[in-house]
Amino acid sequence: MVAIAYSVAFEGVDARLVEVQCSVSPGLPGFAIVGLPDKAVSEARERVRAAFDALSVALPSRRITVNLSPADLPKEGSHFDLPIALAVLAAIEIVPGDELARCVCLGELALDGRLVPVTGALPAAMAAAEEDRALICPRACGPEAAWVESVPVLAPTSLREAVDHLTDRAPIAPARPGTIQAPEFIACLSEVKGQERAKRALEIAAAGRHHLLMVGPPGAGKSMLAARMAGLLPPLSAAEALETSMIHSLAGVLKDGGIPRHPPMREPHHTASMAAIVGGGRSAKPGEISLAHNGLLFLDEFPEFSRQVLETLRQPIETGEVVVARANAHVRYPCRFQLIAAANPCRCGHLADAARACSRAPNCGSDYLGKISGPLMDRFDLRIEVPQVSFLDLDLPADGEKSAAIAERVEAARAVQTARFSERSRARVNAEASGAILDEIAAPDSEGRALILKASEKLGLTARGYHRILRTARTIADLDGSEAVRVNHLAEAISYRLPFVAGG
Repeated sequence: MVAIAYSVAFEGVDARLVEVQCSVSPGLPGFAIVGLPDKAVSEARERVRAAFDALSVALPSRRITVNLSPADLPKEGSHFDLPIALAVLAAIEIVPGDELARCVCLGELALDGRLVPVTGALPAAMAAAEEDRALICPRACGPEAAWVESVPVLAPTSLREAVDHLTDRAPIAPARPGTIQAPEFIACLSEVKGQERAKRALEIAAAGRHHLLMVGPPGAGKSMLAARMAGLLPPLSAAEALETSMIHSLAGVLKDGGIPRHPPMREPHHTASMAAIVGGGRSAKPGEISLAHNGLLFLDEFPEFSRQVLETLRQPIETGEVVVARANAHVRYPCRFQLIAAANPCRCGHLADAARACSRAPNCGSDYLGKISGPLMDRFDLRIEVPQVSFLDLDLPADGEKSAAIAERVEAARAVQTARFSERSRARVNAEASGAILDEIAAPDSEGRALILKASEKLGLTARGYHRILRTARTIADLDGSEAVRVNHLAEAISYRLPFVAGG
């Protein structure tokens, strides 16, 4: 007899249905798992044996073959334990095969039969919904998977509970969705003294989701400003929250099955590897740029990242997705992130202070920022200098404008952009506008054209730089409540693209 259960194999954020076939046939006793299993899947037979002992079920003294179909698709992860165990139980007629065939299963088995949480419950629930099947997963994964309302989610704590449900001895009530995660403590921008130009740049960047580079000496407040950027962003829409949570589910960073509605902020250290930033590794897991999808990616000490890591950011910034190439597959992850980068002007950090600068000044500045290639530098819509704060500013009370007040203006500007792009473009914010739609919404008047032509000649703007100035000017106009992009909006946008030294 051949019994069939269903599970999933993950290809990026997509969960592909896998048929777990089990055959119990005459022959020498054995337990084989075929169908391109990795080491974790192959070891499932030992966990299944121990879990059956805890269930007081003896494996038959026959040949047991489990095939994971399609056989040419690599299978990775311990979540195949539960479907393999249930397929074996169906093959020896302990579990009804027709009931099992109506479910998608995933979960790791402990040796005593408990179900251990696994990653990817949310994408698995999406796949189950597409196939019109229920989902069986560990109890800890239930609240996460239950956010997909169109699929019944059954979350037993052990293999015994799963068997009791499938045999109608003790049906399991469907799991309930987890709570919406409240954002962690977010510091207020009013605590930053001075740096009014940098605060204005943060507001523009947040309103249009523009990439921002801050260059300044140590202690000027670059990291402090970036940490408060999250407090300026509007909450995620339901679709954005689901997109982001699916990536976080695969990475195993969702907490208590809750779905966050605040944009994520990722802050990898400059020693992070390419696989950690872009994605990859043994199981082609999502990297920091994908975990920052629909949120912020803050790279402090930007030139200290390896040149190879920095250059790999160029394509994801433009396309909004990253492709992790493997020998037998290409895994795609969305990564529509907003890049906030901070850098010192040179290695010692005191290039502008003759009394404190090193002996290599000013060459050390060009060498240090030269690690950022010209094409990568060109992708920053806003490039600002963050000067050292004077002691007079530090002595003032922290009574600047609150983040909440700025966030209201940002949300109003985002609402204008949502209405603008809802039917005419795939873009969601001004930073994504391109082609005819950009020419339509950000066309400068005759005075503005003369200004941007003069700036192009003086600054040596590329075509990308020209379009990024138009996008930034459109955002400034939205914050100003103006339907047209005026010359003052263009002038301010141009002021944020003053060139830094960059390598080729």
